[in-house]
Amino acid sequence: MVNKSFPFVVTILLLIGCDARKIYDEYRTMDNQTWSADNIISFDVNIQDTVAANNVYLNIRNGNNYPYQNIFLFITITDPGGQFKKDTVEIFLADDKGEWYGKGIGSAYHHQVPLLTKVRFQYQGIYTFDLEQAMRKEKLPGVLDVGLRIERSKN
Repeated sequence: MVNKSFPFVVTILLLIGCDARKIYDEYRTMDNQTWSADNIISFDVNIQDTVAANNVYLNIRNGNNYPYQNIFLFITITDPGGQFKKDTVEIFLADDKGEWYGKGIGSAYHHQVPLLTKVRFQYQGIYTFDLEQAMRKEKLPGVLDVGLRIERSKN
């Protein structure tokens, strides 16, 4: 005979385990749905595991009023010892016909783009991820939110 609470317990365990690989997942909302050139978005992530491989994703939500097919970002990653790496990344948000690549809800589109895959953090402590729009525009309209997600790699 099966215990009547068994399906409830299984459901709860599945819900808890759905995002078990998540280490960090945060967003910053843009004032007036505009990313200003002087607005450097920072994420401080406390990394304790230096053995497991991780995937780092950039998350961007844009509206239909975003005027470009792509977005350029300056990304600076600073480790707990103060050493940093800076890179420029181009992310394509739409195809040549203007069709958005991301998942859409109403007039908003969510894009999750791999930044680093299967990376092992060398040190324990706080890593700072600074994101800066690099589109040569003082104000970049149509950017709703910018986020960072770090999760354990599957393998």
